[in-house]
Amino acid sequence: MLLRPLAHLAALSLVLKMGEAIGPVTDLSIVDAAVTPDGYTRQAVLPGGTFPGPLVTGNKNDNFQINVLNELTNETMLTGTTIHWHGIFQHNTAWADGTAFVSQCPISPSTSFLYNFTAVGQAGTFWYHSHYMTQYCDGLRGPLVIYDPEDPYADMYDVDNETTVLTLADWLHTAARLGPQFPTPNSTLINGAGRYPGGPAWPLSVITVEQGKRYRFRMINMACEPNYNFTIDGHNMTIIEADGEYTEPLTVDFIQIFAAQRYSFILNATQPVDNYWIRANPSVALTDGQGFAGGINSAILRYVGAPETDPTTTQTPSVIPLSEADLHALVDPAAPGEPFPGGADVNIQLDFTFNMTGDNLFYANNVTYVSPSVPVLLQILNGTRGAMDLMPTGSIYYLPPNKSIEISFPMTQADAAGSPHPFHLHGHSFSVVKGAGQATPNYANPVKRDTVSIGEVGDNVTIRFMTDNPGPWFLHCHIDWHLEAGMAVILAEDVGDIPTDDPAPTQWYDLCPEWNTTVASGGM
Repeated sequence: MLLRPLAHLAALSLVLKMGEAIGPVTDLSIVDAAVTPDGYTRQAVLPGGTFPGPLVTGNKNDNFQINVLNELTNETMLTGTTIHWHGIFQHNTAWADGTAFVSQCPISPSTSFLYNFTAVGQAGTFWYHSHYMTQYCDGLRGPLVIYDPEDPYADMYDVDNETTVLTLADWLHTAARLGPQFPTPNSTLINGAGRYPGGPAWPLSVITVEQGKRYRFRMINMACEPNYNFTIDGHNMTIIEADGEYTEPLTVDFIQIFAAQRYSFILNATQPVDNYWIRANPSVALTDGQGFAGGINSAILRYVGAPETDPTTTQTPSVIPLSEADLHALVDPAAPGEPFPGGADVNIQLDFTFNMTGDNLFYANNVTYVSPSVPVLLQILNGTRGAMDLMPTGSIYYLPPNKSIEISFPMTQADAAGSPHPFHLHGHSFSVVKGAGQATPNYANPVKRDTVSIGEVGDNVTIRFMTDNPGPWFLHCHIDWHLEAGMAVILAEDVGDIPTDDPAPTQWYDLCPEWNTTVASGGM
């Protein structure tokens, strides 16, 4: 399976400029290259040669055919790769979920793999990233937007395009595998640019708006660890989407956004023509610096006609901060199951612990997650059906079809290390019937999303969903260092129907033999 560009797109790929959108049918080369997003140059793993990677777009119900060409050679940052299309349910295409050793073997260097999927019925703000060890922390991440021709909020904004996508990311000056197990970021990047404490006054990202227009911004937290307290000086934000799910409109002036979460918000550009600070204060203080001194953790909102200078605006105390419990699903808002704790068909409690005096690993119900040598989906397609027979032992939870599922995450001192933990479920969105800091469950109209903070000690965050999508779906902390330390389980949903619901193409079956050859020759 040598590198196989999509021939009819070859000419197009030559003329793409940085920042232009691609898709839904496209090549995406993964390369090692030097990049200087904050004034410090380092080698990185770059989709399309940029950080963040190019915006991938399509319309609701489009078929995506994204041919990933692995051109990696730097083994420090790994030469295998995968791409996970974060938030895409992959109905009937679990093989395209892009999760190393859950849904596929890595793509070997100097080969390619075609991710061919249709996001049936889905529209909103998503993203893509490597799901192989901690590779996305070295740069392999980018935005994915699916536009809705029947957007119920279309009359509330004037502009929604590539200029209104906001990516937040932490950035390391050292390759992930060369640093400590739980590293501290050196800078915050907004749309791929930032500054680090003690560094140069590097050019910041500028978001340009025209006075009197209304903008739908799509904000994505692509960080490997921090959540961000996000504000824009002098402006409120009206949230209309969380993680690819429409919400009832909610106006706020402060958004705490956790790793892997997304929000669409409408900004009405009604302030005087000027420059305004966009602020994303990370939960993990940067090395040798915090706050916004010298323009760290910042970008610029610039009105047309304002001078090309840094803003002089000041941050005012929040008066209407986002509380997740105030978000309500717009479509089909009721949570599945009966309206009381434990009222689902299947109820699972996940107790997490961290062994800080021994192996520095996280455990779920006394089992730490270790990737199997054979992907779980391949095990199933090869005839393994029982959850007790699937590897890795103790990390597989069997879910029957067409049932309501409740999962609770009680937070105790034993799992407080590195909290709050943002948990992401592949293959589904879910109803957050009880969120962090929420005393009373809401079964009538909770927010739907695919990534949720499980809070702090004393919280018991609880989610619900229906098993309507056969596949082995990863459920894990999206702080990538914690996932690498075992903070994950696999939900084996409707295992008996997976072979007929998720038939994999021949190219997918070629991945593991090719990967075994790569490993045998010393690659990884």
